[in-house]
Amino acid sequence: MGKKKNRPTPQEIALPPGGADSHAHLDFEALAGNLDQVLDRAEKCGVSTLGQVFLGPDAYLKGRELFSSRPEIFYILGVHPHEASTLDTETSAHIYSLARDDERIKAVGETGLDFFYNKSSPQEQRQAFKTQLELTRDLDLPVVIHSRDAAGETLEILKQMGFKGRKVLWHCFGQDLETALEILDHGWFISIPGSITFARNTRLREILREIPVDRLMLETDCPFIAPEPYRGKQNEPALLVFTAMEAARSKGMDAEELWTTCGDNCRSFFGAKS
Repeated sequence: MGKKKNRPTPQEIALPPGGADSHAHLDFEALAGNLDQVLDRAEKCGVSTLGQVFLGPDAYLKGRELFSSRPEIFYILGVHPHEASTLDTETSAHIYSLARDDERIKAVGETGLDFFYNKSSPQEQRQAFKTQLELTRDLDLPVVIHSRDAAGETLEILKQMGFKGRKVLWHCFGQDLETALEILDHGWFISIPGSITFARNTRLREILREIPVDRLMLETDCPFIAPEPYRGKQNEPALLVFTAMEAARSKGMDAEELWTTCGDNCRSFFGAKS
């Protein structure tokens, strides 16, 4: 990780053990080839728990051995809206059997709707979303939501499928206050990414002030969305400390309190090890 003049390293900002990165793609090539160093840096910065998102059964079967000796990592397994067209009956059954048989798989996701890119058709996305919500219900697991340019319909499907009061985490929140309040009203959780640190993102910082800390999580979505002062660089779990510091400033909270509370929220929500 490069360092430019006056840019602190995450180790210099390190917070106490107890933090949690609720959403990471550690199996992506950018991170998997240097995984031990990436995870060691995370640990030194206070990240004690990580949610590894496998985008489909093939990714899970290929990548799970990377984390066999890392009990601090739990798994999230599902089909991304971009790949919704691949979710046939066989794939759905495969996800079910894998999640049933591996206790490290703690949630289904990320699933939802992405009408920004439309890499799968809207109809394919809707069907894949509903299918994975049914899987979530059958497995009695939490669900992790991806929603871009589709908040209203995402919420409507969740309500239609009876998910009010169930364990739902809205990953990488970037919508408006009305959406945030509706998510909270249904008993769901919100995860904040590194974009909270971007200078022009005043709206997200204002919304964050309205989110109770007991319904909040932090995430990197690495290797994407690196926070300032590493914006535009490869993201990794150690950089979560910068997201936490900005979130604490926005909420007028002690950074260590926010860090450990969000970490505890993540572990409780997913049933992950402390």
